[in-house]
Amino acid sequence: MKKKELNKLTKTEVIKNLENFKKDLFNLRFQKNNGQLKSPAKFKETRKNIARLKTLMKVKHA
Repeated sequence: MKKKELNKLTKTEVIKNLENFKKDLFNLRFQKNNGQLKSPAKFKETRKNIARLKTLMKVKHA
C-alpha cells in the first residue's frame, strides 16, 4: 500500500487491513514450510505493510 492510500483510510479500515495482512503473513509462513511458496518477496512486502499500518495507527489515530 502506498502512503496516499493509507492516509485516506479510516481507523476501522486500518484495523481491518492490519488483520488481513497478519492472516496473509500467517498463511505465507505455512506455504513456506510446506514448500508451496511461489513468491518469497511477498514476506517482505507483507511485513512492511503491517509496519506501515501500525505506524499510521500510532501517528494518526492516537
